[in-house]
Order: sequence, then structure tokens, then C-alpha cells
Amino acid sequence: MSPRAIGTVSLIRHLGEWRMPGGGAAYRQLAGAVRLLILDGRLPLAARLPGERELAQALGLSRTTVSAAYGRLRDDGLLTGGQGAAARTSLPSGARPGRASIEQSGAETGLIDLTSAVLPADPNVHAAYVRALERLPANLPGHGYETTGLEVLREAVAAGYRRRGLATSPGQVLITHGAHNGLVHMLRLTTRPGMSVVFDHPTYPQAIDAILAAGARPVPVALPDGEGETGWDVEGLVEACRGSQAAMAYLVLDHNNPTGRMMRAADRARLLAGLRGTETLLVLDETLVELTLSGPPALTASAVDAPRVVRLGSLSKSVWGGLRIGWIRADRAVIQRLAQSRASIDLGTPILEQLAAVELLNDAGAALAVRRPLLRARRDHLRARLAEHLPEWVCPTPAGGLSFWARLPAPISSAVTIQAEAEGLRLAAGPRFGVDGAFERRLRLPYTLPQAELDEAVARLARAARAVDRGGGFARRTRPVAVF
Repeated sequence: MSPRAIGTVSLIRHLGEWRMPGGGAAYRQLAGAVRLLILDGRLPLAARLPGERELAQALGLSRTTVSAAYGRLRDDGLLTGGQGAAARTSLPSGARPGRASIEQSGAETGLIDLTSAVLPADPNVHAAYVRALERLPANLPGHGYETTGLEVLREAVAAGYRRRGLATSPGQVLITHGAHNGLVHMLRLTTRPGMSVVFDHPTYPQAIDAILAAGARPVPVALPDGEGETGWDVEGLVEACRGSQAAMAYLVLDHNNPTGRMMRAADRARLLAGLRGTETLLVLDETLVELTLSGPPALTASAVDAPRVVRLGSLSKSVWGGLRIGWIRADRAVIQRLAQSRASIDLGTPILEQLAAVELLNDAGAALAVRRPLLRARRDHLRARLAEHLPEWVCPTPAGGLSFWARLPAPISSAVTIQAEAEGLRLAAGPRFGVDGAFERRLRLPYTLPQAELDEAVARLARAARAVDRGGGFARRTRPVAVF
């Protein structure tokens, strides 16, 4: 059992604006909010929660209310420990994270899953594996442990950067198990417990988890959120890096997940100039860089470079999440240090997947040229349906990426997410993309499903929103989800 304890202040920050006027009994609302924190991973499993009396005093509630909320969570299998004993987070019997895919459960239950902003496999994936199998025998005489990755794949990745105007050699590339694995390697190489890591806020949920798991101190810098705002607070990023002496800044500048916005080239140059002379390593997650749907391509803006810039790439969003091939592009000295340190985590990336990735990277962008119009049509279709069924929700059209970052009329994101489960719709609540309970007025809505499924998803979402607006009760049973 984990010895970790969640302090009262920390729990209250995670809860955010959990109580809504007309949202039903306080104990039910509190239980629903804690339930969501457990199921989407913001509270670790087997962690001890504050005592009933302590939490009641901090929230300004009666102990009876908190006791009833904890009791309901125990009934649902989300807390262990009887009344009077330490309450620890748990999962209901038979539930497990990541169970929520359409392929695994939707076919049986009619569930629509909007927690994952991903496309199904590119049609060329199977053919790429067939060709990779044909090339595999040439690699079998070797031992198969390629610490930095196959030379042919590193050259294919380097060639892609050269086409963008970034002079790159294979010696500046290390192949990883996806971009997230690359971030984990970078955190391990550059940070120690207590060091600061700056990131744009909101951001990719698994990145926040990785930063916390590394023992680093998260330093969020909010994306400007005014009407029509599409940029970054460059001065705020620079000030945060300098003021906290950050070891790393993790930024998603190319179709930020979840907002879809893209930083202009001029702002990137200002950011690099502002960080000059600091020890902060700038780690740019470019997983979505090729998914521009409107306006100038992100590939042009992202050609700004400097020695202390590290780039994470991946085929998970543009090709297929199941391929699990990514890379780190950095200075040669950084790549050499990574190659030396990675052995304690993994011994390299599977050869067959690397050979398949070579085939997919060498198609000169033909597959993406087909996928972008499809995504653009689904984006516009979902926006039209949302405007029709939820006209009070504001959904700015992103320049690229895979999702809307909808602004809700009230801080109801968690409540809608819980209620939507009863409608057969799985969502990732806004606070999952931030820290300290932020973004209760936001909801990420991917447009990666076929249009017919998007239509049904919006119908279910509208019913859930109306139920929350009426102050209806929350669904009691939800399953744990992973967000991609």
C-alpha cells in the first residue's frame, strides 16, 4: 500500500469549484467530484484522504456531510477503510484504467468515447508492416539492441527536419516509445526532485503526470483566455523560467493539446531570446505539428531553433497510436547522454516497429494529405452540431490539432462529465488538463470520430448538460479513463 497522503489543501485545490447552486445535496456533489478525481488519475490509488472532521472544517461543511460523501464513495468501491479508519482511494472491483475504448466496450454497451483525441490507424499502416517484415531478415544477424535507434529510421526523421529548414543529422536523433516516453527520458536526465518545470496551462495530462512522478515542481503559465485570444504569454513564460530557475520548460506550441492553438514564429523568436543565458532546457512537444487544418502550416513557424531546444516527435497522432514510435531531436551531446542513461529504463525500441515507421515516414506526406481534409470536415461538422444543440457553449475553431477546447457557461465541466457517463458518453473533464482544479469552465471535445458518431455524441452531451442545468443527480457508476 502506498504511504502517500493527500493533504487537505491539496485536495481542495484539486476539487476546484465543485459545488454548484441547484446541483443537489452537498454530499452527493462532493462524492461526485472526488469520484472524478480518482477515476481520471488526479488522485493516486491507495492514497490516504484527509479525515472527515478536518475536511469538513476546511470546506465549511458539517462532518455529517463529509461522512455521507465518504460513505457513498465506499459503497461505490472508490474508498477503502471503514468509518473512523483512514479513507484510502481505490477502484471498484473489476474496473481498470484504460478500459474505456470503443473497440473494447463500446461495441457491447453503445458507449461513445471522447476521452481520446486520436484517429484510427492510417490505411497504410498494414502495408508498412508487411514491407517491414520483408526487410526484417537483414537485421536478424545483429543483437537487436539499438540504443539510439536504427540508423535508417534516424535518417528518415532527420530528413523530415531538414525539409522544415532545420539542419539535422541522424546523430541528433534518438528513437523512443512515443513522445511521452521521450519526455520521461528528458525529465530523468535534466531534473531532480524539487526542481521546477514550466509548462503552458492547459496542457497534455500525461505530461503533468510525468512531471509530478519525477518529483519536479510544476510551474504552470496560463494561456491567455480573452475573447478571440490565440497566443501565448511569452513574457510570463520567460519570467516563470527565470524566476523559478526552471530546469525545463515543456511546451506544446504546435496545436496545443487541448486548445489547438499555435505560437507564431515571431513569438518563438522572442521566447528564445528571453531564455538566452538561462539554464532552462526548452522541450517542445511536436506530436501534432503536421496536423494544421487552417492557415499557414505549423511546420513553417516551428523552424525556429537554438542549441538548448529539444524536440519530441511521434507518429501516434498522425499515423496510429498503436505504433508507439517517437523520437527526440536534440544537440548531439544531449543525445549521447540520453543513450547512456536510457538503459535503466528500457533497452531500445522494437526493430519491426522501427522498420514500419521508416516506410511511413518515407511516403512524402501522402497519407497526411488525405487525412487533413477528413479531419477538417469532421471539425466543421462537430462545430455546427454543437452550435445547434448547445448554442451557449463557445467553441473557437482551432487552426489544427484534433479537438475543440469548449468554453462552458458555468463551472460545470466535472458535473457534465459525470452525468454524461449515464448517457453512454465518456469525456475528459477540463480540470484533467491542468493543476489545482483549474478549467471547470472548459471541456475538450475531439472531432476524430465519424460524423454519425459525433452527431450521437452531441445529442448525449446536450442531454447531460440539461440534466446538470436542472440540478439532476449524478451517475453513480463510472469507469476509470486514460486521456490521450
